[in-house]
Amino acid sequence: MTLKHLDLLVIGAGPAGIAAGLEAQRHGLDTLVLDENAYPGGQIYRSVSHSPLADPSVLGADYLRGRALVDDFERSSVAYWPQTLAWQISQDKRVSVTRQDAGGGTLQIAARAIVLAGGAQERPFPVPGWTLPGVMGVGAAQTLLKACAMVPQAPMVLAGCGPLLYLFAWQLIRAGVGIRAILDTAERGSYRAALSHVGGALRSPSYLAKGWQLLRAIRRAGVTHIKHVEALRIVGEQQAEAVEYTVAGQVNRIETSLVLLHQGVIPNTQITRSIGCDHVWDDAQLCWRPRLDSWGETSVPDIFVAGDGGGIAGALAAEPSGRLAALQAAHRIGQLDAATRDSTASPLRAELARHNAIRPFLDTLYRPADGFRRPAADDTIVCRCEEVTAGEIRAMAKLGCVGPNQTKSFSRCGMGPCQGRFCGATVAELLADIQGKPVPEVGYYRIRPPIKPVTLGELAVAVPSPDGSVLPRAEFPK
Repeated sequence: MTLKHLDLLVIGAGPAGIAAGLEAQRHGLDTLVLDENAYPGGQIYRSVSHSPLADPSVLGADYLRGRALVDDFERSSVAYWPQTLAWQISQDKRVSVTRQDAGGGTLQIAARAIVLAGGAQERPFPVPGWTLPGVMGVGAAQTLLKACAMVPQAPMVLAGCGPLLYLFAWQLIRAGVGIRAILDTAERGSYRAALSHVGGALRSPSYLAKGWQLLRAIRRAGVTHIKHVEALRIVGEQQAEAVEYTVAGQVNRIETSLVLLHQGVIPNTQITRSIGCDHVWDDAQLCWRPRLDSWGETSVPDIFVAGDGGGIAGALAAEPSGRLAALQAAHRIGQLDAATRDSTASPLRAELARHNAIRPFLDTLYRPADGFRRPAADDTIVCRCEEVTAGEIRAMAKLGCVGPNQTKSFSRCGMGPCQGRFCGATVAELLADIQGKPVPEVGYYRIRPPIKPVTLGELAVAVPSPDGSVLPRAEFPK
């Protein structure tokens, strides 16, 4: 297998990865940024430089803001490989990748430091009927809008909680798409509980103003907005036909062929777990995240995490976190003295603190209810890959199954292509609930490479590199 050497490898070309790459370039590091997608930008700025939309402004000013960052990256000399999948990373910082943009093939990269900027994923939202055709995540629907200019042809129902739910509803309204209803699953006491954090939120007033503008636009559009939804199920035989929801003990029904679900995002920890980085349970955000120091460095030396992969903070916080990781990498490699590193980092830390100030307010306001994280109905599918239900997981726990890894001995739960990415959080919470233990004691799946499926054909073809150097920067598709 071909081996390439460089100073810094950045995995992920969202705001954190781009910022890390640009900062590393400023300090003379031999840097490569790679990403699975065809264009840089990540999820939040997806296709911002090559938008298929006739009028990208329908996505809002926050989306268009990413154009300047992506343009800076495209104009820079930072090496960039799109359509490249990193599927194995060792603790000695050797990374196995496959490159689709180079005609397919596999190679290894040896880096002196690595910045992981893989971002977040949508939190699992297991409700009865969520595997039916016609049900998808808000994040997936937003990807179709940003990358393909695809919008639903019939009015839909959005259900769940979190800022993205309302942002996407607002974007759909601006795109002229009908919304039948928004079902808000935030608990009744969440608004009152969030008030205790309003002082910190006022340090970032732009976030509060944006939320108010979104809600006002939704009201003006006449969209039905139902709050305090206590239970939810999608009804249908071969596809979604209706959504049933409960408010104050009363069951209601809305006919619809499309339901979009969302209850926030959590860090995507598959890569950091496969490397062997230490992780901690974040009770405020109800998720696992890698244990990081103030520079974003993990428990494995010279491997950093930047952006939402280290804890949910949003796109604006991702940029300074990416730059901080690059500064420390440059210092470790010997390209930057400590005094210069610290003076450069000082305003970045202040910027990061300003964006993080809103998090306690948002995390409390949009904390997913227990019943939507741990489905009450035993026939609700939890592991989509292997069709393992909540009832089966509860039965395993009562039989003595002590953690997610042992569920593989009782069933095939977590053994599908996603390796627990879409069920791990739910499985851990269900086991902890039945056993009366905190989630950290129950633990999480052991993740093994390949992180994502790789074909035998890709493994058999090595990307040529006669001199072992990093290939020239890939051309951006026109």
